[in-house]
Amino acid sequence: MKVTTVWNGKRKFTSTGPSGYSVNQDATDKYGGDGQGMTPMELLLAGLGGCMGIDITMILNHFLGDIESIEIEADGIRTESMPTAFTEIDLIFHVKGNIPDYRVWKAIHMAEEKYCAVSASLKAEIRPHLVLNGVQVPDPA
Repeated sequence: MKVTTVWNGKRKFTSTGPSGYSVNQDATDKYGGDGQGMTPMELLLAGLGGCMGIDITMILNHFLGDIESIEIEADGIRTESMPTAFTEIDLIFHVKGNIPDYRVWKAIHMAEEKYCAVSASLKAEIRPHLVLNGVQVPDPA
């Protein structure tokens, strides 16, 4: 897979992948940017959420008719010294629908441990959490 990233002046970049879609990136004011795109670290968390979400919906494909919504929050904790890498990432899965929690938990674990290439590429500890129909459900594992 090859992604090309092109400089657009100052701290702005546009990355385009083989899918043909592009994403704009920019630094915050703190790093001399204008904040006109997601930062690379935001994109990393977005990529993790997207990868986990795609895998979970593939695993739960037969039950998607019972799911009203899925929202994934990724909250990363970074080191204070350079490079300010993520050391821990909390993934909070907000799921609404008529699906047993054990099925969702199984899909979360399968996605993280077996299928999600993004989570497998990270050094950070990933801690999943499930909120099903507004109620936090403890991990049975």
